[in-house]
Amino acid sequence: MVKIAGARPFGRNYAWVVAGVTFLSLLAAAGLRSAPSVLMTPLQSSLGWDRATLSAAAAIGIFLYGLVGPFAAALMQTLGIRRTLLLGLSLMAASTALSLFMTEPWHYLLSWGLLSGLGSGAVAMVLGAAIVNRWFESHRGLVMGMLGASTATGSLLFLPVLAKLSEGGWRPVVIAVALVSALLVPIVALLLPERPSDIGLLPYGAIEAKPAVPAGRPADAVRLALGTLVRAARTPVFWLLFGTFFICGLTTNGLVGTHLISYCGDNGLAAVQAAGLLALMGLFDLIGTTASGWLTDRYDPRKLLFVYYGLRGLSLVALPFSGFDIISLSIFAIFYGLDWIATVPPTLRLATDAFGDREAPIVFGWVLTGHQLGAAVAAFGAGWLREASGSYMGAFVLAGLIGVGAGFAALAIAPGRRLDPAQA
Repeated sequence: MVKIAGARPFGRNYAWVVAGVTFLSLLAAAGLRSAPSVLMTPLQSSLGWDRATLSAAAAIGIFLYGLVGPFAAALMQTLGIRRTLLLGLSLMAASTALSLFMTEPWHYLLSWGLLSGLGSGAVAMVLGAAIVNRWFESHRGLVMGMLGASTATGSLLFLPVLAKLSEGGWRPVVIAVALVSALLVPIVALLLPERPSDIGLLPYGAIEAKPAVPAGRPADAVRLALGTLVRAARTPVFWLLFGTFFICGLTTNGLVGTHLISYCGDNGLAAVQAAGLLALMGLFDLIGTTASGWLTDRYDPRKLLFVYYGLRGLSLVALPFSGFDIISLSIFAIFYGLDWIATVPPTLRLATDAFGDREAPIVFGWVLTGHQLGAAVAAFGAGWLREASGSYMGAFVLAGLIGVGAGFAALAIAPGRRLDPAQA
């Protein structure tokens, strides 16, 4: 291979360096989005804010984390992946750092709800989809599995550290999240080229270069995102993907990620121990979602989704009857962790099959909006049910039954046939 200006080491394997940088960025964004579950108790104790208000901030952040996704995916095609990622990380660092000075509930809603939601939305799973479709021609399912795992692994592995920091109050948690986000800015600036051709490479596994696509203007991002939504919304496959991913968000980071620590606390388990269970989930999620990517490269993604949603739903129904002893909770953590976000690779595969490489990241962004909308509903709804009934039991059983239904809905998704935008 002929060396050119800007060439990097590792040859064609540099795509894996890009994947690694992306993994770390997604890890940080997911850790930020999980922090409100740890902040809930110390903020309530220190500042006297009620749980419904704190849940509302978490719900806003989760919802924007998803809503920004399709626009971020479109911005990655106009402004560029690298610049969009740098903007997102910078906003994450700034918004969380500003919360150190908050004294009123609306300050928390603004910093950890609105601003951090916008920033982390640019560093969400749509980033993984864009990187996979631009930098990889082969092993796409495997790479997306690894990147998808980072969103859950970041949420769960950071929790024990953040929970330990929260013993000294809420401010150490905020400082840690802001520092991690800020440190990633120079790493991305140094190690993430915009596209393979910028360093004289082809996408990993490709035998010829893809036709160059004009970048366009940043102002075109909104039109591109909305236009893609209009075309996709005319197809049943989009609504089935959107609906099942709504339930995916409802049953994972919205319910378990936000409320499991509090649910365990209601049953006498300390916050650090409960966070340790979530960390165990994160470890097994890394295994399960990576394996899901490998399976997606080889088997029908619809059948995989049926299995994932069905098993997840049954485990949620069983949790309230487990007794909440350390053995049963550990079994739940391992089983649930393997399935935490294993739905990502088959969902992206179905979107790519239906809408093609260029539009799939944007379509996936809209599908991810459904995921985060479901998560926001669960984040707020479970908190409301807890206040109204005094128990989380109803929320977990209801979510489990809905999860089983999502498994059957996934089987109704038609086999992928790429949509021609001109004919949509």
